[in-house]
Amino acid sequence: MLILSPPPHTPRVAVAERPNGRLRFRMNLVLLASATVLLTAWFCTMGAIPGVIAVIVAKHILVALLAMGVGIDRRRTAPVD
Repeated sequence: MLILSPPPHTPRVAVAERPNGRLRFRMNLVLLASATVLLTAWFCTMGAIPGVIAVIVAKHILVALLAMGVGIDRRRTAPVD
């Protein structure tokens, strides 16, 4: 008769912001990335040399923001087996 019993309930999933503030952190990363792109576009309107310098600097900033978003700089809390 175990075949006729319903499956166990699935765990509840929260969609709101967690207490540790990860959603706020992600939104700040999106804000910083969009500000970097807009500032780079503004520098590109000033000419070729400021545009090239702005693109090079923006590339480094965006890679750093990506690394922060992925979590490369975070320490592991649990030991890996």
